[in-house]
Amino acid sequence: MTGVPADTAPSRRRLHWLDGLWPWLCAASVALSLLMLGALLTLLLVRGLGHFWPATLEEVTLRSGETFAGQAVREVALPQQPGDERLYFTGNRDIESVRWRWVAIDDIAMQAQPMDLIRLERSPWDDFIGRLVAIEQHDQRWEGDAAWQQLTSLLALPVSQRPDSQLLLITASGQAVQQPLANVVSAQAPNAMTWRQKTLAWSQSVWRFLSEGPRAANTGGGVWPAIFGTVLMVILMSVIVTPFGVLAAIYLNEIAHQGRLTRFVRIGVRNLAGVPSIVYGVFGLGVFVYGIGGSLDEWFFSETLPSPTFGTGGLLWASLTLALLTLPVVIVATEEGLARIPEAQREGAVALGATRLEMLTRIVLPMAAPAMLTGMILAIARAAGEVAPLMLVGVAKLAPQMPVDGEFPYLHLERKFMHLGYHLFDTAFHGDDVQAAIPLVYATALLLVLIVLVLNLTAIFLRHYLRRQRGSEC
Repeated sequence: MTGVPADTAPSRRRLHWLDGLWPWLCAASVALSLLMLGALLTLLLVRGLGHFWPATLEEVTLRSGETFAGQAVREVALPQQPGDERLYFTGNRDIESVRWRWVAIDDIAMQAQPMDLIRLERSPWDDFIGRLVAIEQHDQRWEGDAAWQQLTSLLALPVSQRPDSQLLLITASGQAVQQPLANVVSAQAPNAMTWRQKTLAWSQSVWRFLSEGPRAANTGGGVWPAIFGTVLMVILMSVIVTPFGVLAAIYLNEIAHQGRLTRFVRIGVRNLAGVPSIVYGVFGLGVFVYGIGGSLDEWFFSETLPSPTFGTGGLLWASLTLALLTLPVVIVATEEGLARIPEAQREGAVALGATRLEMLTRIVLPMAAPAMLTGMILAIARAAGEVAPLMLVGVAKLAPQMPVDGEFPYLHLERKFMHLGYHLFDTAFHGDDVQAAIPLVYATALLLVLIVLVLNLTAIFLRHYLRRQRGSEC
């Protein structure tokens, strides 16, 4: 009679119990990861897109008799004493020198939401919150509801067609203000708006955020130059890194002798993927900017020296630096795809009379195309969010000129550019108004995530198409 020894039966039962628990642990890890990702996206959506919603304005009267108007932002508990305090955005920085105000809830005697309170978005100053008294245009004057209707109709005109007008305003505290119409970007009366009007105003604010340039030290305006610079840099980086990464992978897997030196090179390539990105930035600054760029200035742009043309940070050097940073990722992904192609495919092509070059270009590379796109996807995902190396090789807080314009050669690789990642960093830590920057930080972060997602999905769909066409696996 045979059977399981008594001392091994409990251990086998424990292993069987662990085998049943392992799938549940994996499923819980996946669920937790998805939950954290969903929470992050929800936070970015609510805090980022909610910033553009026309918020209700309040007129607050304190027990001291002082009156002000503003938007209630949040409430916190008072430190070391009972009660809460509320943060208001009051605007009017050019009038009252501050635009944020903390008020203890117990100090509020009365608060209301008058329908005639308005909010003007201005440039260069920040928002004005108060009331519109009248509009003066040459020898004409509009007051009351007629003034508001005239203001909305004037703002609907292109900036170049707006007449020279003066807005007569008054703050909640009673201070009169004259505001030129030329410096007004938009006007809202949120307390009098319907949900449909607020939705339309929200969509217009989001569009201005996506289509305009920044202003007010990056705490106002839009991020279009940063969007353009980010996408253009990623495209240039992909165009540069893909051929070099694919050729290097082909050499290591198909041509090089598989000996100790080749194994050493593979180990080196994989280790390069873990090098901190700022090291690549230092390399790009020393080799690309000062080395190659400085030499180009001496050879071809000597008449502009000492002002550098290519000897300073720019779009070309930033793209090359990120291409170097992501090169190991493309090499590893492509080589793994080449290694999964059956050897019989190569032998069959050679047996039918194909040369080694024909076998590589017509059989191996088409089958490995999904793996190449996998490497490009990983490269895009890493490069689009990198900020540290860009700070050394070309990114700018504000770029006076776009890298692409109507002047020959149309694509100006030597120019500095804006980047969403650096714009996010600069807005969060280098602005003069942290409170005003917080909503824009969330909105910019959401936009950066969406751009990376769109770029990755484009490559993923192309990879899926190639898989179906070739019937290969990545």
